[in-house]
Amino acid sequence: MDATNRSNAKKKKSNQTPVNKFQFEVNSCSKKKDVRGAISLFESMISQDIRLNQHHFNSLLYLCSNSVADPSLKELVLDYGFRVFDHMSSIGISPNEASITAIARLAAAKGDGDHAFELVKSIGKYKVEPRLRTYDPALFCFCEHLDAEKAYEVEKHMSEAGLRLEEEELVALLKVSAEKGRQERVYEYLHKLRSSVRVVCESIAKVIEDWFHSTKASEVGELNMDTGRVKEGILRNGGGWHGLGWIGQGNWVVRRANVDLDGHCCCCREQLVCVDIDDDETERFAQSVAPLALEREVKANFSEFQVCEFDPVIAPIGLAKHADYDAIVDGANIGLYQQNFADGGFSISQLDDVVKELYNRSGKKWPLVILHNRRLRGLVENPYSRKIVQEWMYNGSLYTTPNGSNDDWYWLYAAVKSRCLLVTNDDMRDHIFQLIGNSFFNQWKERHQVHYTFIKGILQLQMPPTYSLVIQESEKGSWHVPIAGNSNEESSRIWLCVHCQVVMMLVLTCQMM
Repeated sequence: MDATNRSNAKKKKSNQTPVNKFQFEVNSCSKKKDVRGAISLFESMISQDIRLNQHHFNSLLYLCSNSVADPSLKELVLDYGFRVFDHMSSIGISPNEASITAIARLAAAKGDGDHAFELVKSIGKYKVEPRLRTYDPALFCFCEHLDAEKAYEVEKHMSEAGLRLEEEELVALLKVSAEKGRQERVYEYLHKLRSSVRVVCESIAKVIEDWFHSTKASEVGELNMDTGRVKEGILRNGGGWHGLGWIGQGNWVVRRANVDLDGHCCCCREQLVCVDIDDDETERFAQSVAPLALEREVKANFSEFQVCEFDPVIAPIGLAKHADYDAIVDGANIGLYQQNFADGGFSISQLDDVVKELYNRSGKKWPLVILHNRRLRGLVENPYSRKIVQEWMYNGSLYTTPNGSNDDWYWLYAAVKSRCLLVTNDDMRDHIFQLIGNSFFNQWKERHQVHYTFIKGILQLQMPPTYSLVIQESEKGSWHVPIAGNSNEESSRIWLCVHCQVVMMLVLTCQMM
């Protein structure tokens, strides 16, 4: 053995303290799911009066909580897990979030949701923050035992802790609410599920079907809800839901159906919609973009873009006062598309094709082109380009960003604030968009972003989808729920089509008159 190997062997041997050896062997037991071996190791360390740290206790608690599903081990790990936790406290080692989560799982496995919840509520005294997983044992225990009120109490506590429920938690609450006939809660959790997931799995679809087939479901709802109020709610919420409560009375008809390419349900022929973010989210989105832009742009320039009125002969009206464009155009992205960057190529004809196409599609309404000032200077030197630019200016269809600015802030803010389409192939994944970090950013892009291509010089616009793949509630009170499937073809996707029999009869009667 050479000198280096002898040195490494010596160091390795010197590191083999009883505590290090214990940690290594416990990790080995964890990998093999050998809880009995881990308990034996722990007992050995206690008998030798060797002090362990928080991490060592957590390793054993984690192994116990993960072994509780094994019937042959359940009694052992329940008893020993609580003993370990008590011993940990008795020697002055404070638990952390992982410790509390593990022992809460053991409490829930005993059917003691109250104990699991008390553990979470007491976590503050250890100066640690709970996570979603910390609450889950209590929540799922109460839901499993159909103790709806206590489950709602856990949810309230989670909300106050700033935690957002995910699919698993929402489904548990939806299920217990349906089984207990809590119609207002079923309605609430269906909407929370709608905002959290795109499609539901088969087991969730079954929960929803069972609810609508239930006697309690046939007793809920209003038959004469104010239609104006419903339409206002749908508009305010971005389409696809009104959130005002069940519409209709009597039995619900639940069928499985496909949706055609135009977004019509093949069962009831109702038109599904492309869902936008709601009014509050839109305003928060705009307000999150503006301060970031003001920090990174020349403040006076971006502020002027937000609020000032420009001369309508040479520039558009300030967005904050007249946000009435149907489309915002990322001029640089389109002008540089498939051009030779080494030569500084910029195709104004491509950009003009997009402008004219949007103008014609919108019933002769001009879009707003966002273009950097340095790009404009180069364009006006060419007579052909200058003529196009002058036309845009005359029609209030051009805004040039100042020197030193980043166009992205301007076209993004304009599109969000104006609530209109945004024509760009930009993936919006770079540092600017990472700064925004809003959970509804992807939903906004789906509804507002227009992609484009030029095939042999011919423009093709890829407009937003005609409908969104998301749970939808219509102004007539019907529901459409997309179910996850194996096919990539949307035309093959199965949806739950749910409508109130009485409402549909009234609709059909009105159509026949």
